[in-house]
Amino acid sequence: MKILVDRLTATPAPFHFEAGASWWQQHMPQHAELPGELLAPFRIDGRAHVLGDDVYLEGEVEGLLELECSRCLARYRHRLREPFRLVLEPAGQRTPADPEAKAALDRDGLCLGDELETGWYRGQEIVLDAVCLEVIALALPVKPLCSEDCVGLCPQCGADLRQGACGC
Repeated sequence: MKILVDRLTATPAPFHFEAGASWWQQHMPQHAELPGELLAPFRIDGRAHVLGDDVYLEGEVEGLLELECSRCLARYRHRLREPFRLVLEPAGQRTPADPEAKAALDRDGLCLGDELETGWYRGQEIVLDAVCLEVIALALPVKPLCSEDCVGLCPQCGADLRQGACGC
């Protein structure tokens, strides 16, 4: 997922990327609390343009993940749709103090600022993988729920209360 800076103009140009299961497995750390299976490729649609030396990106990340309900432990499909907006200014000779940000600037041609909406870029290629992962990570629910009215499991016997009362 690359944006070529030298091809951008002041007129917003559309971009589209798809990131499938192999991209997800390669980029997302595999922890038990993170979704492991991507049910449909992530679609990244947006527009990019320059204003002076700054690069403006805006768009949306959309995907379908399998999550585990935090109340009843059932697996369910979760549609993720999250907009993003990013303003990148040229890094010039500046080097980020944070070693991870410096590595990202060298590797991806960009590093994000303290807020997701700002950052620096260097070079003619901007790799968007890290931005998309950040957008996805921030959009994932802290406590996934299969439905808002999920009653969960009985704290005494562990029965699934969605199936009915347990008799405890």
